[in-house]
Amino acid sequence: MTGKTAIVTGAARGIGLATTKLFLEEGRRVAMIDRDAEALQAAASDLADVLPVICDVSSPDQVDDMAKQVEAAFGRVDALINNAGVADFGPMEQTDFQRWRTVMATNLDGVFLCSQRLIPALKKTRGAIVNIASISGLRASTLRIAYGTSKAAVIHLTQQQAAELGEFGVRANCVAPGPVNTKLALAVHSPEIRAAYHDAIPLNRYGSEQEIAEAIVFLSSDKASYVSGQLLCVDGGFQSTGIGLPALRS
Repeated sequence: MTGKTAIVTGAARGIGLATTKLFLEEGRRVAMIDRDAEALQAAASDLADVLPVICDVSSPDQVDDMAKQVEAAFGRVDALINNAGVADFGPMEQTDFQRWRTVMATNLDGVFLCSQRLIPALKKTRGAIVNIASISGLRASTLRIAYGTSKAAVIHLTQQQAAELGEFGVRANCVAPGPVNTKLALAVHSPEIRAAYHDAIPLNRYGSEQEIAEAIVFLSSDKASYVSGQLLCVDGGFQSTGIGLPALRS
């Protein structure tokens, strides 16, 4: 055991669970945070050195209670991974205010609330914040008015965190995944959509949850001790193709 700890929100599945397992491999204790109690307990049941905490990150009271539980159990916080998020895709005209607020509450408010509450603990350890945004926060697309806007805000929030917390030795960085082979993507991306993504991504494939986790754990580690305020696109080169058509590149 290294003695170091990490808090991972949205840890019951997908990128959050992959990140949890990678932290455990390097000897960290991990607080697994999720609002889906059943999925969280199932994910944590066969893992050692984890603390599952049921919490809706959009609720200030629940975030405060979560932080108290983690601080009591671990005594320190070395890394905060703000991964919890919701996706809601639809035309702007059909995105009513409640749908907009539901996305913002988790994707943006949750990052703010968890980070703000845990700043004192992170100052003590000169720890790290890693926020999970999306390539959708950089590249506008149809049907992503709420989701894309929330992730763009997370990217800027990361820079604000880096600017304000740097003097205390706290680093803040952001990971923007491109298309990833999650269960959700496999369920909702048609063969035509997958083929279009493959054509637009220079590496010609989706990423894996493990590949995103590797980037997150790196930014949380001492190997990234002089990296702060940065956005790391883990997207197979997708962001580099923002100008120009795939057909012209060939």
